[in-house]
Amino acid sequence: MTTSESRAITAGRVGSVFLKGHTSAGAASVRTVTARVRTLASAVRGVSLGMFISTDQEGGQVQALNGPGFSAIPSAVTQGTWSTSVLQANAATWARQLRGAGVNMNLAPVADTVPPDQVTVNAPIGKLDREYGTNPSTVASHSTAFLRGMKQSGVVPTIKHFPGLGRANGNTDFTAGVKDTVTTTNDSFLQPFRAGIQAGTPFVMVSSAIYTRIDPRNQAAFSTAVIRTLLRGTLGFKGAVISDDLGNATAVADRTPGQRAVDFITASGDVVLTVKPSDISPMTSAVLSRMSSSSAFRSDVSASVHRVLTAKHNAGVLTCS
Repeated sequence: MTTSESRAITAGRVGSVFLKGHTSAGAASVRTVTARVRTLASAVRGVSLGMFISTDQEGGQVQALNGPGFSAIPSAVTQGTWSTSVLQANAATWARQLRGAGVNMNLAPVADTVPPDQVTVNAPIGKLDREYGTNPSTVASHSTAFLRGMKQSGVVPTIKHFPGLGRANGNTDFTAGVKDTVTTTNDSFLQPFRAGIQAGTPFVMVSSAIYTRIDPRNQAAFSTAVIRTLLRGTLGFKGAVISDDLGNATAVADRTPGQRAVDFITASGDVVLTVKPSDISPMTSAVLSRMSSSSAFRSDVSASVHRVLTAKHNAGVLTCS
């Protein structure tokens, strides 16, 4: 961790940190970083709020932490061929390894379903072997098994990327205007997300694609129809919503960093994820500015704070006296 990153976290009073990139240095090296991160946690009214320290530990091509102390996790395609009991047991082991390295949150499992005829062309999921299967039922059973294994060993799981990137026409990290022209509010491909919610996932990550049959004008991360109405209303999710990257992602480059943060919270999002420390200041300033001028937005922020603190309390990161 660089000095500038530490300063950005402290100045922005950041409550959660994402370990980006890949390392093969092993658990001991990661533990040194996470120990440093924990010292940067802000105190509020004399109470230190512990950090969520997260990473992408899915397996296959998306496994951020490698080396001594970490298993070589196979891809979700392989995991999907295992029984759910074996997958849950293995996920519990992988979660213990994360905990041992000081990581208490995993931005996984992937709950996106890629149809059989799109596996070789779907850029964000299929081409990277990130899907547990090519039908919603298999994806639901296996993403839920992974989720339960993480929870079993004390790591906070996050199902992603709501409402699904398996039928999107591009990768939002690198492409603007990514669309899904198929998914509806009662789509069968929502089954894995519904299963994860019923299994008690504390977090859901929302995608940055546009779902033309749900909200043709806004990326999902900025869509009240997607987050507030569909995810919280129809699917009944009561936990915290985290964004996909709102920093470097090409899909959101049409808005300033401040607009991204404000629009995400307005849509009923909770945790703004950015891989750019330099975004923290303008995002925070924009949120505070909007709070000062809008009582409705202040209410949204208050609800978000409550949801995140509840997740931290449930995870043992925050203890209330």
